[in-house]
Amino acid sequence: MRKANEEQLSKFEASIKDAEENLGDIEVRDAFLAKADYLYKIGDQTAAKDAYTTTEQKTAGVGQKMDLAFSMLRLDMAYEDWHSVKTGLKAANELCASGGDWERKNRLKVYEASYLMATRDLAGAAKLFLDSIATFTSSELFSYETCIFYTVLTSVPTLDRVSLKSKVVDAPEILTVIESIPHLSTYLNALYKCQYADFFKAFAAIADQVREDIYLHRHLRYYVREVRVVAYSQFLDSYKSVTLSSMADAFGVSVDFIDGELVEFIVAGRLPAKIDKVAGVIETTRPDAKNAQYQSAIKHGDLLLNRLQKLSKVIDDTF
Repeated sequence: MRKANEEQLSKFEASIKDAEENLGDIEVRDAFLAKADYLYKIGDQTAAKDAYTTTEQKTAGVGQKMDLAFSMLRLDMAYEDWHSVKTGLKAANELCASGGDWERKNRLKVYEASYLMATRDLAGAAKLFLDSIATFTSSELFSYETCIFYTVLTSVPTLDRVSLKSKVVDAPEILTVIESIPHLSTYLNALYKCQYADFFKAFAAIADQVREDIYLHRHLRYYVREVRVVAYSQFLDSYKSVTLSSMADAFGVSVDFIDGELVEFIVAGRLPAKIDKVAGVIETTRPDAKNAQYQSAIKHGDLLLNRLQKLSKVIDDTF
């Protein structure tokens, strides 16, 4: 393989030399691009990025420069080099601001969403994916079905119930393909319809897919935790108090499992509830909105008074 690669690269070098000596600037650029694409194909990250950078120096149009930027972003994503992806996205946004066309701007949204998803900003990723699904053209990155999969996965733990219904559950772009993606329809609709036992079964299958995903596999535990918080919060919002056995039956799990889960989230401050283990009851403890506003006003008022006192002291010292 090394010998075959060396022979092919020698041919590219000869083609570049011939173009520089006998042909025009466009042919020279095309020769450099062919070499860069080959290095990209064989997975030589460093050499490919150097070759793309050289090609960019010989490129005049903003659109062609953005295409080169996309190629380098895909290469960095394949190696999970997210620091380089962040730098590449910044450069691509600057190119886009200087005259990128509509189609490439939409493609860039998908690349940014993928980066945000890989760096655990699920809310930012969901927003960009939702903006992109109607005009998706980034098939070089992943398929449209995969884009819908990511859209649903990032939306479930980040959108409120009303937004989830309008933007995801009823979205025509999602409805056209969601049934073709295993377990995804049940995962989304069972949660919205409060069919928690079916939701947990589908969620287990979705978690297996997340475990094997290039963007999300590092965040499996975080994702599972966030989705469970959403499901438990949605269930508890319907009750002032409910028995542990009823909640366990609703989710299709044992009482000991649901008890252990809720304790962890309540202690972490993620669920506004408390458990009466003796009576086997969970009581929700929704905060009083007026009392919270009063405490906030006191806190901000004290901060303002402290700043005014400091300002008054500065003025007195000055004059």
